[in-house]
Amino acid sequence: MTTKDSAFHKRGEKLMPVCAACTALHNSCMPSQKPNNDLPAVLLTGFDAFGGDAINPSWLVAQALDGETIEGHRVAAAQLPTEFAASRQLLAALLRQHQPALVLCLGLAGGRAGLSLERIAINVQDARIADNAAAQPIDVPIVQRGPAAYFSALPIKAMLQALTASGIPAEVSQTAGTFVCNHVFYALMHALKKQRGAVKARGGFVHVPYLPGQGVPCMPLDEMVRGVRVAVACALTTDSDSLLGAGALS
Repeated sequence: MTTKDSAFHKRGEKLMPVCAACTALHNSCMPSQKPNNDLPAVLLTGFDAFGGDAINPSWLVAQALDGETIEGHRVAAAQLPTEFAASRQLLAALLRQHQPALVLCLGLAGGRAGLSLERIAINVQDARIADNAAAQPIDVPIVQRGPAAYFSALPIKAMLQALTASGIPAEVSQTAGTFVCNHVFYALMHALKKQRGAVKARGGFVHVPYLPGQGVPCMPLDEMVRGVRVAVACALTTDSDSLLGAGALS
């Protein structure tokens, strides 16, 4: 067992946390009763583990919030595979199933120090490593003849302000990379653009950092969960984004 695996054991095919802090957090965040399916939904997704890691904190965060009610909306969490083709297919099915008012997809960005609110999804797949299905597309569009990029439909500057005010390390990120996270972000925005009807869902993407023990920088799981809860609440209650400088010099 490796150092990364040491805090986890297998239950069936899934790696489950066994440390006291993770267990307590998981238990405290689980809904005490069945979620109210009459409420509009927030679809919150995370990924399974990839690249040699035993866990993916993006899924642990989404799982912890599953069933919560935030600003009159019920959270429905789902795990996406870290696979180019399968993640997009499952995301499309989840959108049809839940008909959410808001979609927030989460992913892991090791090396980042806080929650990264992604601004732009670009129409390219350029995989430095293979995905979990051994696919490694290079310079391939996500959507043939699709737009070069989509901007997040979430109020990312207002979300940044809310996170900062809550003491959660956060930033606006100008790139979601070119791996499966960007693929899902672009696929989400492309799907939302094609919505019909008077009421349209909004969506976007947030990267989370490593958990303690995975690498550095890192962030405790309970802090990530609290931050995503704050971000979702802000997105649900903010119509117009804040005017705030949060760009990058390089």
